[in-house]
Amino acid sequence: MAGASLLHSVPDGTEVVATQADAEALASPPLLILDAVTAFLDAHNLGSGPLSWAQIGDGQSNITYRIQRGSEVFVLRRGPRPPLPPSTHDMVREARIQQLLHTQGVPVPDILAVCEDESVLGVPFYVMTYLEGLVITDTVPAPLNSAAQRLATSNAVVDTLVQLHRVDVTAGGLASFGRPDGYLRRQVERFSALWDINTTRSLPDVARLGSWLADNLPESQHAAVLHGDYRQGNLMFHGSAPARVTAVLDWEMAAVGDPLADLGYLTATYAEPGSPPSPLELSAVTRDPGYLRRSELIARYQAQTGLSLEALPWYQALALWKASIFCEAIYTRWLKGERPNDTRFAPSLEAGVPQLLEQARAFAGLLPTSTG
Repeated sequence: MAGASLLHSVPDGTEVVATQADAEALASPPLLILDAVTAFLDAHNLGSGPLSWAQIGDGQSNITYRIQRGSEVFVLRRGPRPPLPPSTHDMVREARIQQLLHTQGVPVPDILAVCEDESVLGVPFYVMTYLEGLVITDTVPAPLNSAAQRLATSNAVVDTLVQLHRVDVTAGGLASFGRPDGYLRRQVERFSALWDINTTRSLPDVARLGSWLADNLPESQHAAVLHGDYRQGNLMFHGSAPARVTAVLDWEMAAVGDPLADLGYLTATYAEPGSPPSPLELSAVTRDPGYLRRSELIARYQAQTGLSLEALPWYQALALWKASIFCEAIYTRWLKGERPNDTRFAPSLEAGVPQLLEQARAFAGLLPTSTG
């Protein structure tokens, strides 16, 4: 997996500690306890010898580490520090859906071991294969930087989503990951309930958009496996041209439901020339020439699925409204001192969450909330 920094071998005493005794001496629990992880890997015959590690990505939600033992490299993925909101950061569920999708031909990492015992790291976690490849966010890797490969990259983003949405949700246990009937209504109800427990401020657009979404629910056309956070930055591409997806990453929000929820999220958060900035602009390179525009992504998806996209603005508004609520939770945790090392993303959400709500309101066709 791309994005890992220099590997470390000495505990930093805060995020990573050597022993359980070291962990118990801290006011805030660490993210890795080396002797506990070593014992778990030994029990599953995953490498040998001392560990070295590096965090992969920014870790805004679940946290991912590259783990190396001798010549063998793995990835450990765990949730954030407790306390965790109910029904979130379910590592066992996240691992299981990838195991099932692997059997259906969807490109996902191979899950090597799952730990449900919270006494090991304080939260469940799983270990998967380490994949070499390219993740395209704010820079374009040289092999995929020609006009032809930028177009091929965009096409692969859409085609991989179509492949996922064609998986038979009745096969191999996938039906247990959600009830398609009523999915959209449950999403609106669930996120409406989360706002008050995750905020310390008043943003009237949250309730206003929630009411609009509830009053204008579209009828789902098809049941599919949803990624829940589908975007270019959660895809790994092969290290050489032609552009092709080798893995879809970060399945924490996966479900079975309405596939247009994924398309709505992809297109609502997609950066293109002239689009307003957003806290969720995590693949800014698509503003550059050669990548498909939002309308072209939509047209390619529709051509392959045949679904009606008349109601797509509703799904785009839903995506940004939901994003505002889970981003507010991150902002509130930062205000409470629960994200001490976050000096950029969480502080930006003071203005970022209202920006998301403004953009959601635009998709919904709602005028600005009166302040007079």
